[in-house]
Amino acid sequence: DKSAVDRPWRRSFLGYSVSWHKRQVRLRVAPKSLKAFMTKLRPLLKRSRGQSLTTTIQKLNPVLRGWANYYRLTASKRPVAALDGWIRRRLRLILWQQWKRPRTRARCLMRLGLPAPRAWMGATNGRGPWWNSGASHMNTALPKRVFNGLSLVSLLDTMNRLPSQP
Repeated sequence: DKSAVDRPWRRSFLGYSVSWHKRQVRLRVAPKSLKAFMTKLRPLLKRSRGQSLTTTIQKLNPVLRGWANYYRLTASKRPVAALDGWIRRRLRLILWQQWKRPRTRARCLMRLGLPAPRAWMGATNGRGPWWNSGASHMNTALPKRVFNGLSLVSLLDTMNRLPSQP
């Protein structure tokens, strides 16, 4: 399995794979590496850890910086952007779980700038935490700039900022 002969875009080497793009070969993150990284992040982003969001972000940042530094040579940014969004959604899920009651959720959403009717509709919709973490009321209340203010490392921004030569 490790020494198989196949097309380069079907194989991976050191976590990288290649893509065929307009007759030009580009490096990309191997799909298996993305899944492995998400599996590594899940314990850090568990909803029942009983920690504040800032503590979770502090524990998450070194892992994100290291991963972004290793995969800075990749040319395809779409999977990295999707992974970035997934991390922020998991953090929104942690907040939704910490707020627990509909009244607390509505109060916190209003504190974050949502109008009262929209906050109450979002807080009392009866949907699960994962659905609510991706819903528009949570995305409006907690956009990317809020997480940037909490000093969350953005994978895409870090990879764009780092030089692409090793």
